[in-house]
Amino acid sequence: MSLLVVGSMAFDDIETPFGKATRVVGGAGTYICYAASFFTPNIGVVSVVGEDFDMGIIADLNQRGVNTDGVQVKVGEKSFFWSGKYHLDMNTRDTLDTQLNVLADFNPVVPPAMKDAQFVLLGNLTPTVQRQVIEQMNQRPRLIAMDTMNFWMTAMPDELAKTIGMVDLLMVNDEEARQLSGEYSLVRAARKIRTMGPKYLVIKKGEHGALLFHEDNVFFAPALPLEEVFDPTGAGDTFAGGFMGYLAQHGDISFEAMRKAVIHGSAMASFCVEKFGIDRLEALKQAELTERLAQFAALVTY
Repeated sequence: MSLLVVGSMAFDDIETPFGKATRVVGGAGTYICYAASFFTPNIGVVSVVGEDFDMGIIADLNQRGVNTDGVQVKVGEKSFFWSGKYHLDMNTRDTLDTQLNVLADFNPVVPPAMKDAQFVLLGNLTPTVQRQVIEQMNQRPRLIAMDTMNFWMTAMPDELAKTIGMVDLLMVNDEEARQLSGEYSLVRAARKIRTMGPKYLVIKKGEHGALLFHEDNVFFAPALPLEEVFDPTGAGDTFAGGFMGYLAQHGDISFEAMRKAVIHGSAMASFCVEKFGIDRLEALKQAELTERLAQFAALVTY
């Protein structure tokens, strides 16, 4: 197992200025696995769903090389559900409903075949669950990356600090970086956050791209200008999946490799926002990805 993914598999109701979709399949674990599968076929996922979840998605992930033995199916229970409405700028949103359901008492169990994964990506879950996964690994993976959000920074800061101290790379958006560090300047925020444990930090800026920090090195990748953006839900998770999938494919954790991983993650995210849910990722062809990577190269080369 080269990449272990931990994250939710869920249903979403999404409303944007350009449309509305109900009961679409989502969740951090789902988006991450679809994106990572374009780069490495050796993926394992740990998650939990209710008996209402679309088992066709599980079968599709299996065909893409994702081992779903770590997905618990709770009979008689419902999957995690989130509903939100995006504003016209597509960067701000209102949460209308959150139903934890099976996630309320999720106890992650890493199957034996996944305990030697060299790369681990902890999707946005409670810091306690994320830490439980790390503690089940047979040995220290080459790279442990985690995503988190401002809710955990407010609700359980001590637990979050413990988990952040155990990882190599943290992924947050610019608002979360400022809240976590107490600094407005993202450069200062990055420096302070890296004293908490992570050697690497990725700050996602939505339609304005992403920043990568390591020691005195900084790399910025713009987001690809798109004519139509239907749904930004899952874009950050798709970025993370592309990023970690690329690193797992090449087995390289140098800063140079991570620069390339940022571009590959950004390319995957640019597809995600073109349709609701995972629709665009399900239909994506390798040739389309190759073409879009060439567009990114043209965008950043002078």
